[in-house]
Amino acid sequence: MTVPSRTADPWLVVIDMQTAFAEPDSAWAAPGYDSVASRILGLVTRFPGRVVYTRFVPDPAEPGSWAGYYDRWSTMRLPPSSSAWDLTIPSGESPVVSLPTFSKWGPQLAATVGPDAPLVLCGVATDCCVLATALAAADSGRSVTVVRDACAGVSQRHHDEALSLLDLLAPMVTVVAAADIPGPQDADRRTVA
Repeated sequence: MTVPSRTADPWLVVIDMQTAFAEPDSAWAAPGYDSVASRILGLVTRFPGRVVYTRFVPDPAEPGSWAGYYDRWSTMRLPPSSSAWDLTIPSGESPVVSLPTFSKWGPQLAATVGPDAPLVLCGVATDCCVLATALAAADSGRSVTVVRDACAGVSQRHHDEALSLLDLLAPMVTVVAAADIPGPQDADRRTVA
């Protein structure tokens, strides 16, 4: 299995690897976060100069249905400046897109990765922000690969169910293991879709 490609090399999109999802006592903790973080660090080395990080940062105005959502998760009503929203994986020189939405796909991320670049998604939570980003990007015509063992959900069951839904979208969305993602030395072996 190789990463789908058309005219551009893929970008690795590291979704919401933040303290709020890493801390076991957080309402939004993602079990398996540490093992996923380790696997993501390995993936980052395969995409030199082509990694973008995203952060979920709440909008204090809580527009529309977000107020009800935060009523349910009141302990997560934290200011955007809270350390809960800090990345746990150093971004270095890589761009960081911060949004108050589940999906991180939109004008900021599109401008960062450029036109036609396929996306390789990893991070948390599979059943929320990863799923929402994959759906929105695929809907816009992007080729999307989700790295199953570099994502974590709110539970193993929810993780697996989200991946099953994403599998239904093939070939727009492909679900693969981290070992199937080629490194820079394999660039000449990427298939052209």
